[in-house]
Amino acid sequence: MNWLETIIIAIVEGLTEFLPVSSTGHMIITQNLLGIQQGDPFVHAFTFIIQFGAILSVVCLYWKQFFQLNHTPVPKGSNALQKLIHKFRFYWLLFIGVLPAVIIGLLAKKSGLLDWLLDSVEVVAVMLVVGGVFMLYCDRLFNKVDSDEIDEKKAFKIGLFQCISVIPGVSRSMATIVGGMAQKLSRKKAAEFSFFLAVPTMAGATLLDLLDLFKEDTSWASAHNVTMLILGCVVAFIVALLAMKWFVAFLTKYGFKAFGIYRIVVGGIIIILLLTGHSLVMVD
Repeated sequence: MNWLETIIIAIVEGLTEFLPVSSTGHMIITQNLLGIQQGDPFVHAFTFIIQFGAILSVVCLYWKQFFQLNHTPVPKGSNALQKLIHKFRFYWLLFIGVLPAVIIGLLAKKSGLLDWLLDSVEVVAVMLVVGGVFMLYCDRLFNKVDSDEIDEKKAFKIGLFQCISVIPGVSRSMATIVGGMAQKLSRKKAAEFSFFLAVPTMAGATLLDLLDLFKEDTSWASAHNVTMLILGCVVAFIVALLAMKWFVAFLTKYGFKAFGIYRIVVGGIIIILLLTGHSLVMVD
């Protein structure tokens, strides 16, 4: 990967990480369009690591919420463990929410399924369309707001929804926001919890990828590749910071329909191209 390819992919990642259109799917499509070799260990790692760069924008934008402790009165009769959980409740809920993704993600990675999915533009195209059709109706399906209070049960269920995003093209953002709305949270609250949950999820995925890279072959860690990783993370961070603020406002006001239409159009075009024997590789 060269400088221009790195910047283009990082911009795509930053723009799509928090939108319900699948950032991984868009990066796979972009890599194919740029003619970047699929199946390369460094390309796989790059795809996940720069996502963590984008995710760090959450910590920057929501730093007050992210570094908060619970100072409300502790329920009477609480033991030492319950008092500790009460104080660090925000992080406890994130831990509960990320557990399903840790288990499913490890199984998918160990089985080789994750690497296979990351090389399949066909899977991305199909899931873009399927997810797009669903998004046309999800505002009607999950339009009841009960309470914006998140407890352990809701956090775990949202975490289960997040597991679906192991399939490229599904969108982690879409899965977790819909998961939150299914628990009768408002779109704004569901989106914010989705952002928060992304931090430990992508931190874990990034750490695993780095460990795998160093374990299998350290020849990838050239000065050029390390520079590309740093550049990709920085660009993705800056772009994601801008895109996230816009997305919360747009989603709160308009819902998912526009994103659903976009997904159907993009996925449909790719499917037509593949079925007619055309290649997505535009650059040799």
